[in-house]
Amino acid sequence: MRSKGPHRRARLDQAAFARLEAELNRGPAAHGYADDQRWTLGRIAALIRDVFGIDYTLPGVSLLLRRNGWSVQVPGRRAVQRDDTAIEVWKREVWPQVEPPRATWAPGSVSRTRRVKGSGRREDAPGAGADIAPR
Repeated sequence: MRSKGPHRRARLDQAAFARLEAELNRGPAAHGYADDQRWTLGRIAALIRDVFGIDYTLPGVSLLLRRNGWSVQVPGRRAVQRDDTAIEVWKREVWPQVEPPRATWAPGSVSRTRRVKGSGRREDAPGAGADIAPR
């Protein structure tokens, strides 16, 4: 049997991608991901496999989404119990008592090493103290 040439894997056309968008808009909970309400590339690849029977790699899913105008959205990590007014009060009243006062004097150099006082060579060592004259 002769080879029929290289085969490309099936890709989602615009109609199929519109259906995928509808499924994504239903949310992860509608597809069994009740514990975490985020779409990951792995979850989207599994959804494509389940709905369309097409296997995509994670980079392939990323490319498919970017090609169709989707972008990465990282959720802000904020606690539900967060109280912004209490945080502002703490910053204004408590933090100045906890924070050490800033130093008003700083050393003149940013280097942590000390200046060299001499070459470190003994005075009676060969070449010590010898003047080098240009030729």
